[in-house]
Amino acid sequence: MIGSYRAELLKLRKRSAVWVLFAAGLVLSLIFGYLLPYLGYVTGDDNQQTNGIPRAEVLRGVLPERVMDNTIGGFPVFAGALALVLGAIVVGGEYAWGTLKTILTQRPGRGALLGGQLLGLLTVIALWVLGIFAACALCSVGITAAEGAPMNWPGPLELLQGLAGGWLVLTMWCLAGAVLAVAFRNVALPIGFGVVWILGIEALLAGLVSSLLPDLEFLSDAMPGANAGALVLSVTGMAVTNAPPGVRDAVGGERALLTLLAYTVVFVVLAVVTTRRRDVT
Repeated sequence: MIGSYRAELLKLRKRSAVWVLFAAGLVLSLIFGYLLPYLGYVTGDDNQQTNGIPRAEVLRGVLPERVMDNTIGGFPVFAGALALVLGAIVVGGEYAWGTLKTILTQRPGRGALLGGQLLGLLTVIALWVLGIFAACALCSVGITAAEGAPMNWPGPLELLQGLAGGWLVLTMWCLAGAVLAVAFRNVALPIGFGVVWILGIEALLAGLVSSLLPDLEFLSDAMPGANAGALVLSVTGMAVTNAPPGVRDAVGGERALLTLLAYTVVFVVLAVVTTRRRDVT
């Protein structure tokens, strides 16, 4: 597995799709976390994000004390969709290109090969989280210096909890894309199904349950997106009224953590069992 892991890291480092997806997530975080709110603060004009929020509170939202809110606030939906696409591309690409059979003839077992791929994905996701955090921190420092505001940072434990929570959310979505790729032995279908689920189906289900079928709220609260949003809300402590899309208090933080860990384990087990028991062609 170590050899497969090193080979996967080399492939991921040279794969342009990895960096394009990371750049997309980074740009979205900076635009919606800093650019639009700060422009609203400077111009005094209301926009979709700052409508009804006092200017002082808008400025506070882009200062270092809220850096974790802006770093992982988009992870349950937008960055999560990008992570799912990454998992589908990395694992499903071997099926689509017909290279999986060639790799297996070089003697790594199926389990070792898949384990190396998944470890490589988890490593890349950690780099994504750290990269987005570093960019958000730099933006916060720049705005603080420009406005002469106090530079108050979250405590080390709060930062660690936020980064770990964000990594778990993206890891869960990335593994969801990987297991879909193994199930469909393709790239396009897992991406289409996964992105539609994240961006549409879960939100539609949550709205339907809350308005028409309240007795099925337990089903909506068990969905991966709801628990991802609840975990982000728990580790950041942001206000629900100002939270980004997908971040809501559907369940408590501890339950959200355990649910996401359960989803992660289930996705890994399904991917391993399916890979080992089914024909690769």
